[in-house]
Amino acid sequence: QLEFVESGGGLVQPGGSLRLSCAASGSIFSLFSIYTIAWYRQAPEKERELVARIIHSGRTTYVDSVKGRFTVFRDNAKNTAYLQMNSLKPEDTGVYYCNLDPPGKWGQGTQVTVSS
Repeated sequence: QLEFVESGGGLVQPGGSLRLSCAASGSIFSLFSIYTIAWYRQAPEKERELVARIIHSGRTTYVDSVKGRFTVFRDNAKNTAYLQMNSLKPEDTGVYYCNLDPPGKWGQGTQVTVSS
């Protein structure tokens, strides 16, 4: 199965940007390119939600709250997916995870805090 390591989170002011990275590994990492990869977010005291998804063809979908601000993309040669987050808002605060869709084993995630 695939395992994921997320990185790139941090503290940013409202209106700022961050780029998250998601490196895949595991016994089937060579099949990374065929999988749908998704970014999930878990805000404090809320359930984890899927915010962005990219399928093998490169087609992407987003939850309404991040449309026009977030961009998901992938580099299959590096077995890595990315989430570019612009115009960040305090409500974007949370732990961000990448995983398959539907999800498999969860990684540690990366904390994103948007605050002035």
